[in-house]
Amino acid sequence: MSTGRMRLVFAGTPDFAVPGLRACLDADTEVVAVYTQPDRPAGRGRRLAASPVKQAALAAGIPVEQPDSLKSPEALARLRGYAPDLMVVIAYGLILPREVLAIPRLGCWNVHASLLPRWRGAAPIQRAILAGDTETGVCLMRMDAGLDTGPVLLSASTPILADDTGGTLHDRLAGLGSKVLTEGLRRMAAGATLPAIPQPDAGATYAHKFDKQEAKLDFSQSAVELERKVRAFDPWPVAEAPLAGERVRIWEAVAIDPGARTAAPGAIIAATRHGIDLACADGTLRILKLQRAGGRVLDARDYLNARPELKHA
Repeated sequence: MSTGRMRLVFAGTPDFAVPGLRACLDADTEVVAVYTQPDRPAGRGRRLAASPVKQAALAAGIPVEQPDSLKSPEALARLRGYAPDLMVVIAYGLILPREVLAIPRLGCWNVHASLLPRWRGAAPIQRAILAGDTETGVCLMRMDAGLDTGPVLLSASTPILADDTGGTLHDRLAGLGSKVLTEGLRRMAAGATLPAIPQPDAGATYAHKFDKQEAKLDFSQSAVELERKVRAFDPWPVAEAPLAGERVRIWEAVAIDPGARTAAPGAIIAATRHGIDLACADGTLRILKLQRAGGRVLDARDYLNARPELKHA
């Protein structure tokens, strides 16, 4: 029996999308299905694990769909069967073909973690930190056939703080995205028309997906650039670098002595209770927290206690 409420299909996969799903469940809508990526091997045992969105959907008693693709006639027919008025997509991980975009009566919305058109693509949070941006945000966008090119319905901004990591910024933007989505759903339920503002061509950048190779620190770069890498790649894939004969993961570091060039890039300049200072092409990177292979995260002081031969002023 119809409730008279807007029928909504949600599509998302990682933790970032969970607050958005909860926003849909709390809104005056009927979430008729949740689409998410197929279960993937995870953890040391490589056992199949449900995505965070799937777990949240099952806990809420919402039917879950996990197609490998949305291009097949069967997948399209299945989606049409839900008769959605609106589809909300947040970090789903599958491309939506034109046929899917045309199914919901009110179209498809996407919550994207940048101030479009800057940082379209897969890794907007990390790319904003790596680029030294001082501000980012979220956009509620009406999807079209392009990659994050649709008109923007609502947006909200937040500063990128000097100590923000990929993790802290991720969490803040996930919360901000759910608020923007909530406001969009509220206005739609009230019968308001959301202005669809086309994205300008000027200022468009693409946030390429990154991999573990990018997390290897190259000390021929500046200390400022390397500090950004350390922050951007926390909590994944985590920056790493050779240090006195072993490769370590670097969890926290700060750039000091801008403009200075005191030793060959990568050389240890100082190793004290304040941190381990490594020479860069420009300035010095002070390592504050690091992790040996198979070990736990240590303060630099505790690392040096295990390697006293490195201590020097």
